[in-house]
Amino acid sequence: MYRQTHTGQLSFENFYLPFGGKLSGENRWVRLAELVPWETFESEYAEQFSEGQGAPAKTFRIALGALIIKEKLGTSDEETVEQIRENPYLQYFLGLSEYSDKAPFEASMMVHFRKRLNLEIVGRINERIVKPPKELEQKEIEGKQNKISRTDVIYQF
Repeated sequence: MYRQTHTGQLSFENFYLPFGGKLSGENRWVRLAELVPWETFESEYAEQFSEGQGAPAKTFRIALGALIIKEKLGTSDEETVEQIRENPYLQYFLGLSEYSDKAPFEASMMVHFRKRLNLEIVGRINERIVKPPKELEQKEIEGKQNKISRTDVIYQF
């Protein structure tokens, strides 16, 4: 079963940290979260699940985000989950609305994420990141330069 939630991109200022902290907009994970076209592929990912059977699946953002984190950090599945558990920036990157010191999923879920996000989907995601919509290109031309390269965000199996 899959329950799609439409929360859009939460602003980093509204990410709740129970100990009173705030996230920095200059953090690489906050900037990267703005580049990934999460909602573009959400419905395609959701089609893989039945409406009424089984436990609700993790969101597309959690699945893809965890795989991106693993690739960028070069960690094992277990270490990736531990890094996510410890780091509020990584939790924000996955689309969580607040920090929790509990892991959002078991390390064994990484195997399922890799199966569900096939090479075709990953290729199209990479293409969207590398070739952004015209309005994003225009913003960059107008002086809003991202400090993270679009080629840095490409995830590969």
